[in-house]
Amino acid sequence: MIMSRIEARRDEDTVAAGPLVDRLLGGLPAEVVLTDPDVTASYANDMASFCPAGSPAVVVLPRTVEQVQHVMRTATELRVPVVPQGARTGLSGAANATDGCIVLSLTKMDRILEIDPVDRIAVVEPGVINAALSRAVAEHGLAYPPDPSSWEMCTIGGNIGTASGGLCCVKYGVTAEYVLGLDVVLADGRLLTTGRRTVKGVAGYDLTRLFVGSEGSLGIVVRAVLALRPKPPEQLVLAAEFASGAAASDAVCRIMAGGHVPSLLELMDRTTVKAVNDMARMGLPESTEALLLAAFDTADPAADLAALGALCEEAGATQVVPAEDAAESEMLLQARRMSLVALEAVKGTTMIDDVCVPRSRLGELIEGVERISGKHGLTIGVVAHAGDGNTHPTVCFDASDPDESRRARESFDEIMALGLELGGTITGEHGVGVLKKEWLAREAGPVSMEMQRAVKRAFDPLGILNPGKLF
Repeated sequence: MIMSRIEARRDEDTVAAGPLVDRLLGGLPAEVVLTDPDVTASYANDMASFCPAGSPAVVVLPRTVEQVQHVMRTATELRVPVVPQGARTGLSGAANATDGCIVLSLTKMDRILEIDPVDRIAVVEPGVINAALSRAVAEHGLAYPPDPSSWEMCTIGGNIGTASGGLCCVKYGVTAEYVLGLDVVLADGRLLTTGRRTVKGVAGYDLTRLFVGSEGSLGIVVRAVLALRPKPPEQLVLAAEFASGAAASDAVCRIMAGGHVPSLLELMDRTTVKAVNDMARMGLPESTEALLLAAFDTADPAADLAALGALCEEAGATQVVPAEDAAESEMLLQARRMSLVALEAVKGTTMIDDVCVPRSRLGELIEGVERISGKHGLTIGVVAHAGDGNTHPTVCFDASDPDESRRARESFDEIMALGLELGGTITGEHGVGVLKKEWLAREAGPVSMEMQRAVKRAFDPLGILNPGKLF
């Protein structure tokens, strides 16, 4: 229904790019409006495979809230779709353009407006890079924990839009737990302020949480109030080798059941380890079937790692090696962070799944992925936030080979189906976007989908905000 309102207007009286650009320039400086087709084409898509992208009519890079409001008022008047974007590091097609749309790139709104060590908050614009914020608050003895693998490139606005996770989520949680309040430009250009600056607050519906993970479909985030934590001690990392993914998963279950709270608990399978070694000569042990990385940022991390190492040995670890210092720990973390890039180098293209299952079913998922890999004759590497049960089975394939591409898509879908069968979810942190629209309906069910569409209509009655995403 929402899409039909846009399509009806565009079919009857398509808004030409000229009048649209003229109207935008009526309230924007010329340098923030991009119309060169070669330039606008570079904003057409994010990093997801198998997600169609259209050709934007114009790209706008606003620098102020007022400029965003002008864009949305213009879009509402002319019934033009608007696709909000951050750094386009997403993996679901949520930032992909639609034909004739306004791409609204928030990357130039990149100011850290405030860091308050007493209230332990930061106030930022959406284009702030995750790593830049982390470094800035560290100077005040504070930390912003959410750390996606793309943290050197991804923006806070994009993190909020997709409810991003990261390596430290097993202890510190995901982006949604750190967003206290938002300023959001609505579809008609009005400015909505949600949430609070206080530690506590339960006044009314939690609209802030509603926007987190909404993939730009409800409004444009232009400012965020983020919770900070005291900067933890330097973490120390341990690497444990296992002869099977099932044994590594058993170790994860023992660690969590034992009441341990590691700051990181990550898994890399043999395929991933080899890919990282091939790309960066990291010297990781290729004799292993599964490599578990664990870390503690406690006052005595060596003692905590020793206890965790003992549990790994009980689960069948063939070797347990704690890092000797922070430098060695960082090397292991770098190996984990480059996993997805290394897997992409195997065949040139990847489909990165994002299935999350209960920790107790992690071993079953890993074994199932191995069966799917054999069935389709494809290389599928598994890297996982094992402490969360959030896995990233990564299908490697040659995009120029139609048959291999077909098998890649089929294996991707089978992995999502397996995740649901094991009581999990189709996405733990990447979002739905274009890639998983069909699967959202399967997971959520008809009543939930009806209510979600009703929420969408309430915030965006014309359906101009990021149409075609989620549902």
